[in-house]
Amino acid sequence: MTRPDITPRKGFLAENPSVSWFLGCLGLFTLGVTVLSQGFGPALLSTSMVKILGMTLCLCLIAVAMDVVWGYCGILSLGHFAFFGIGGYAIGMWLMYARTEGIVVESLANAPIPPTQAETRDAIATQIFGVVGSNELPALWAFAHSLPLQLVMVALVPGLLALVFGWLAFRSRVTGVYLSILTQAMTLALSLYLFQNDTGLRGNNGLSGLQNIPGLLHLPQSTIALWFFWASALALGLGYLLFAWLVSGKFGSVIRAIRDNEARVRFLGYHVESYKLLVFTLTAIVSGLAGALYYPQAGIINPAEIAPIASIYLAVWVAIGGRGRLYGAVIGAAVVSLASSWFTGGGAPDVNLGFYTINWTDWWLVLLGLGFVAVTLFFPRGISGLFDMLVRKP
Repeated sequence: MTRPDITPRKGFLAENPSVSWFLGCLGLFTLGVTVLSQGFGPALLSTSMVKILGMTLCLCLIAVAMDVVWGYCGILSLGHFAFFGIGGYAIGMWLMYARTEGIVVESLANAPIPPTQAETRDAIATQIFGVVGSNELPALWAFAHSLPLQLVMVALVPGLLALVFGWLAFRSRVTGVYLSILTQAMTLALSLYLFQNDTGLRGNNGLSGLQNIPGLLHLPQSTIALWFFWASALALGLGYLLFAWLVSGKFGSVIRAIRDNEARVRFLGYHVESYKLLVFTLTAIVSGLAGALYYPQAGIINPAEIAPIASIYLAVWVAIGGRGRLYGAVIGAAVVSLASSWFTGGGAPDVNLGFYTINWTDWWLVLLGLGFVAVTLFFPRGISGLFDMLVRKP
């Protein structure tokens, strides 16, 4: 009796060569930007461009999270940008508080009588909330003085919101377009709430000056921008690796089966709601972390960033790049984000037709819509589907 041959199982990276390719390309891209940046040497890339590239990497990270929840699990969430914004608000609170605290302490240092802790706190509150007619620090800012606690909030608040919302929705077996509408309604409600001045987050004014990092004010923005770019690249690499590992094994097979035929998976004995809730919550946490890296580079966050249209754009990015492919989500987010910066930032020249001049700042969204329709009609698998055509054997 002969023993059957036992073929050793390949490692994760060996079974998923696209992950190694992606991480390698990301590493080369990071190295190239670093060498060409103003904060490192020859200044062939300006500080503003480095910030744009760093923010683009953060958008790629949330796009990967969106691809997992939609492309792999079949949940078309139109609210994930809300989690992105919550992460930005969480880190922005510490940035504003710590920077204002330094200004207040310095201004009160020459006072005849040293200020008490309560007086310093009141002065900080007046500086931050005077713009909305308040001089009290809201309870929402109870942990704003502590960076570690606010970093916990970056992950905890989006995660709890997604957990509660997902538990209520999935246990009621809300699916399809109805679930999409619910997620959009959640985002709209949060956005409208944040527009009010009494929410404790400065209403329409939002949080500003986030690019001024407390304790690093002596460093030029070119250096800080490069550091945030590195952090964004690292976060994207780790996030991509995490999600690639998640969708490659048995768990990935189950959530793809849920996407294709939820009723059959439930009939086979799987607790579908638990799988969907885990994916929804985990991607919300990663979205919050991406937002916490994005807004210090953007310098400002306000309720308009959480408007439902932002989450719709996110779905468009994933669709253009190629739903169901993690690298497709990265391609879609990067292409659309950089194109948007070029067209709306004055990089694209106006087109004079004689009877009308096309100003791309006004026509960019029309171009994006046409591009989305074209990709849907002619490349249903998105831009990443072109790779299949290139590598397909005759």
